[in-house]
Amino acid sequence: MKARHKRFALIAAGLALLVIAAVLITKSFRSNLVFFFTPTQVENGEAPKTGNFRIGGMVEAGSLKRLPDGLRVQFKVTDTAKTMQVEYKGILPDLFKEGKGVVAEGELNKDGLFVANQVLAKHDENYMPPEAAAALEAAKANKAKLATDGDSK
Repeated sequence: MKARHKRFALIAAGLALLVIAAVLITKSFRSNLVFFFTPTQVENGEAPKTGNFRIGGMVEAGSLKRLPDGLRVQFKVTDTAKTMQVEYKGILPDLFKEGKGVVAEGELNKDGLFVANQVLAKHDENYMPPEAAAALEAAKANKAKLATDGDSK
């Protein structure tokens, strides 16, 4: 084999390894990617029917219930337009309160209940993830528009 052919084979093998590494990295990112949705988006069918995703909004006042087994809690998450029931088994974060922001990660069960495997509470009164803030503002604007459209009829 000539030196030129060896060099070509080495370059081709290096490119093949680079492509394989890129494919594996991309697959890994996609399998660990978790999307954020509001209760309105979930109800509109924009969220995946299977698999993990995050739901965010505000914990509805008066909705927190501890179930009799002592391990599970249920609460409602709202974006001011729609509300969604969430069930979580575990210890809630210290900052978790009714009327405060929350992001829960989990999946919908066959009955439409969001079963969370992780609950994140808003850590500061002034901070909210940009996606959650934009979604809440959009929901408020949509709710206001529906109210004014209803008044004008």
